[in-house]
This record gives sequence, C-alpha cells and structure tokens, in this order.
Amino acid sequence: MMNLPELWKHLKFVSEYTGLTASQKQLLEPVLYDELQARELRRTRYLLNRSGIKKIKRVEDFDWAFNPKIPRETIMPFFNSSQWAEKAANVVFIGPTGVGKSHLADSLCYQMITRYGIPATRIACYDLVEKLKKTTNKYNMINYYATVKVLCLDELGYVHPNTDQAGDIFQIISKRSELLPTIITTNLIPSQWGKMFEASTATAILDRLSLQGSFITCEGKSYRTKK
Repeated sequence: MMNLPELWKHLKFVSEYTGLTASQKQLLEPVLYDELQARELRRTRYLLNRSGIKKIKRVEDFDWAFNPKIPRETIMPFFNSSQWAEKAANVVFIGPTGVGKSHLADSLCYQMITRYGIPATRIACYDLVEKLKKTTNKYNMINYYATVKVLCLDELGYVHPNTDQAGDIFQIISKRSELLPTIITTNLIPSQWGKMFEASTATAILDRLSLQGSFITCEGKSYRTKK
C-alpha cells in the first residue's frame, strides 16, 4: 500500500499534505488509496475496451507442456518487465497455425495494460487491410496505428495485401521503428515474406522489425487438436 506522500503525488493535489494533522492523515490515507485504486481500475477497463482484444488470454493459462519446444525462457522476460516496450523493441512470433502465437501475443498486450498501464492495440492483418480499404481518411488511420504505444499485428501471412495495402502496412511499421514496440504473429519465416509482399517491401519491413527485434520460433502441434 502506498504511503500518504505517494498517494498525494499520484492524485495530483495542489496543496501540500504536510499541512494536515496526524489524525487527518490517518483518516485520509485509506480513502485516497481506495480512490487511486478505483481510478486505475477505470483506466484499465478503458484501455482494454479500446485494445481490440476480443477474448482475454493470460500467459498463466498457456499450456507450455503441450508444445515443449516453444521457448518459454525466451518469451517470459517480455511478460515480467515492460522495459522492452519502453525501449521500442519488437517481438515476432513465427510458427504454424494453432501453436499459440496469438495467445502469447494477446496475453502480452493484456499484461502491458493490466500490470503496467501501457496502452496496447491488437488487430488481425485481415481486419487492418479491410479497414484501410474502407476508410475515408487513410492518413488518420495509419497515424493511429503508427502511434499507439504497443501495436500487435496478428496473423501476418494469412492475407496477401495488394501493393497499396502493403505500402500502408510498411508505413505503419516504419513510423513505429525505433520509437514504439510492435508485436507480430506470422506463419511465415522471414525468407518467405516475399510471398505476401513485393521483395523490396518485405526487405524494408523486416529491416525495421529487426532493429531491437526478437524473432521467436514456435514449433509444435495445434492446440485445437486437444479439444
């Protein structure tokens, strides 16, 4: 529990708490702590509502034993600290359908919001392409995804964007490069990205993602075979 000076600072009171009597401080501290908790809860709910996360997925619920080749020791540091996000590092989960890439990416976004209070947005590549097709203000849309604190682009490789759409995706990733972190999930290894983008665009996108980027291979069976 925070002490009164910390609560005073977080709640941004104009006056100084030092003017309070001992009894006033004792009375106010739990009230202010409850208010701070309520504000943080409201902010978390707001960020989750805006995140694009359709179903809450937590890393605690991930079945590591089902696919033991998925490198838990490489992945967990991203959940245990927000430093990678603050340093604008990128994370690319690579693997076949069903091994849990989206679960890990979604739960990483969820962790950033709920534990660290960092805004995160996730969107499937198909949905992004469709939004870019339909928008009447492409600049604003590109700018939104280019400036959100943490962006997760899910299922890259399942959609083959045309030249203009590929250019838009490149612009988003390029504008984020070295400034903001990006999470990608894909079924294609980097050498196969030429299947969904022109060679020059694929190279340019990979070049941006490689800056402070971790490319994590997820091998194994589909979790859907468990059901």
